[in-house]
Amino acid sequence: MHLTAPVKETDMSVEKIEIDTLIVGAGQAGVAMSEHLSNHGIPHLVLERSRIAEAWRTGRWDSLVANGPAWHDRFPGLKFEGVSPDGFPHKDQVADYFETYAKKINAPIRTGVEVKSVERNVGRPGFTVETSEGMIEALHVVAATGPFQRPIIPAIAPEGGTLTQIHSAQYRNPQQMPEGAVLVVGAGSSGVQIADELQRAGKQVYLSVGQHDRPPRAYRNRDFCWWLGVLGLWDAVAMQPGKEHVTIAVSGARGGHTVDFRGLAHRGVTLVGLTKSFKDGVVSFNSDLADNLTSGDEYYLSLLDAADAYAERNGLDLPLDPEARNIYPEPACVTQPVLELDLAKAGVTSIIWATGYAPDYSWLKVDTFDAKGKPLHQRGVSSEPGVYFLGLPWQSRRGSSFIWGVWHDAKYVADYIDNRRRYLTYPDAS
Repeated sequence: MHLTAPVKETDMSVEKIEIDTLIVGAGQAGVAMSEHLSNHGIPHLVLERSRIAEAWRTGRWDSLVANGPAWHDRFPGLKFEGVSPDGFPHKDQVADYFETYAKKINAPIRTGVEVKSVERNVGRPGFTVETSEGMIEALHVVAATGPFQRPIIPAIAPEGGTLTQIHSAQYRNPQQMPEGAVLVVGAGSSGVQIADELQRAGKQVYLSVGQHDRPPRAYRNRDFCWWLGVLGLWDAVAMQPGKEHVTIAVSGARGGHTVDFRGLAHRGVTLVGLTKSFKDGVVSFNSDLADNLTSGDEYYLSLLDAADAYAERNGLDLPLDPEARNIYPEPACVTQPVLELDLAKAGVTSIIWATGYAPDYSWLKVDTFDAKGKPLHQRGVSSEPGVYFLGLPWQSRRGSSFIWGVWHDAKYVADYIDNRRRYLTYPDAS
């Protein structure tokens, strides 16, 4: 039978379902995919092991807000309620947004259902899907679980001892941390925001800073999301060579502000280079802190230059912003870098690993992954016919990681599925 039931917080009370397209995951990717499949009239079902947009509710720290403004980070069909267009919605508001959107489009979502395995059928089309509530037969499967599935803690992490060690996915607020100083490893958006929050709460913080891109939060009265849009940078289809492991440091916290590592240092955060190793209670850092900050400055200033050139070329009447080019003087932790730190003597009692995530598609038992477990695909269409991915960074362009980018990627995948179905259902001349 074909199910197109609306959003319902209940179990699947059936033993076996036959459906054209199964979507695994009801976050922003799954909801967007459902909308576009519905627009094509394609019967589908969305399965979510927890709640709609669960990662936004319980997979983030308490104070997190979106990194993009409300006018930009949304789907075309619905605005954020109670949030200024230039404001940054709180994580719970983002989760509520997707629940509201799912109801608005009458998405056929089943929550509390875990997908355990997906295997290609032999001698017949489609896939057999084992779930916690029964079996499903599907002609197409969309993996919409996103990239943030398995928190990564590097192998260099010290074992044993009395240190409290957590991943940023487990961090909630400063009150959960033990007394003493904190080492935050990783200075992308998560690491820098957590370090900032801990320092403002009175903690002594050491922040390990690797290579990063540091965009201005706003420049000449326009958010950086706007500048990337008019400059065509959101539509870049490939990452620049050498940028594969470079994080982006941007924040919507406290109304939005430009991340400035030197500013953090002048407030009391001790900056250190990339974390290299731990031995006998001593952590060693690379001597690359100054170079990493300089590289981040170059990216920052290059965006300002590009914005100025665009404004002049198009005769835009935007206020000048010369203060945006002011750079804090080098703090002592940069001119006299800390290369080794005795954790006990420094009073460090905890480490937060803001070191990213790895995908986990162990349930998807098809041949469409490379040796490192990354999906083999073109714009979400995998090398395994009938299997699709959604919500991946750089899936089709730079903007794929943002909410609006996921929506557009979903449209492409849904259009592809619709076209494929037309071929599969073509009647021959007889």
